[in-house]
Amino acid sequence: MSVDLSKTSIRGYKSGRSFAYRALWLVVEALVMLNPVVTPYRLKRWVLRRFGARVGRGVLIKPNVHVKYPWHLVVGDNVWIGERAWIDNFVSVRIGSNAVISQGAYLCTGNHDWSDPGMGLMVKPIKIDPGAWVGAFSQIGPGVTVGTNAVVTLGSVLLKDAQPNGIYTGNPATLVGHRTIRDLPGPAGVPGREQHLGPPA
Repeated sequence: MSVDLSKTSIRGYKSGRSFAYRALWLVVEALVMLNPVVTPYRLKRWVLRRFGARVGRGVLIKPNVHVKYPWHLVVGDNVWIGERAWIDNFVSVRIGSNAVISQGAYLCTGNHDWSDPGMGLMVKPIKIDPGAWVGAFSQIGPGVTVGTNAVVTLGSVLLKDAQPNGIYTGNPATLVGHRTIRDLPGPAGVPGREQHLGPPA
């Protein structure tokens, strides 16, 4: 057998909204979410909620963030989502409170069955647990959970679950260390000094 894409199938997948609703989202997304001008965070949160997303308090969404289907998106409180992040959520993507999705990161819930001559569609949800950090230009595969406070480093490709507090790097990403978080914010080595660094530039 060989690949014959005329035999492809979405295998019963349904987006959960009508064609007209999805088309409206594409227009609104282009005007608000993908706009290179700095649009107010409050407006972005409001728009996502209007299209069915569950978005917590204090969520910061930078310019050019792409969300495929907001009605499949759940975001906790105080989440940071960096420039050009792409949440490709055919199905559920859940991002826990205080998690960071850095610039250019790609969360991919869709794949194709390469053993199928028609390369049929396969979809699986992604879960980013509280306090996790998905580093810049890293990629998270379908069905993956990034554990609480785990780190996926710059440009890494995570294809399997990341354990809580684990540090993962490479392609495919593997465990290389464990994250330790200090009791107080601010620079290391300055006892008792609190310095809130704020969101990434």
